Amino acid sequence: MSQESSAYPCLLCGACCAAYRVDFSLHEMEDEGGRVPRGLAVEVNGSTMRMRGTDHVPVRCAALTGRVGERASCGIYEWRPNPCRELEPGSDACERARARHGLPPLAA
Repeated sequence: MSQESSAYPCLLCGACCAAYRVDFSLHEMEDEGGRVPRGLAVEVNGSTMRMRGTDHVPVRCAALTGRVGERASCGIYEWRPNPCRELEPGSDACERARARHGLPPLAA
């Protein structure tokens, strides 16, 4: 594993972006003072938004670029919503997402 991929394992993974629905506050939208671009989310209700593609089967966030497990990345990494920021590499949720895609655990 290269130094870049060991320091930032998400740069080669993307499994969480293709495993979970991502709901977040309307206030994280760019036109509401946040940073998530309007075109990448849909309204769930008056106060909740959802990243496009995360409520479809198969799940694949519209901001995900590349191929899961190879060289994947978030196209809006700096502007991603809080649920994405909170999911830590190697966490339980991360490892479940990796397993769904047949990827080995990060923690060895």
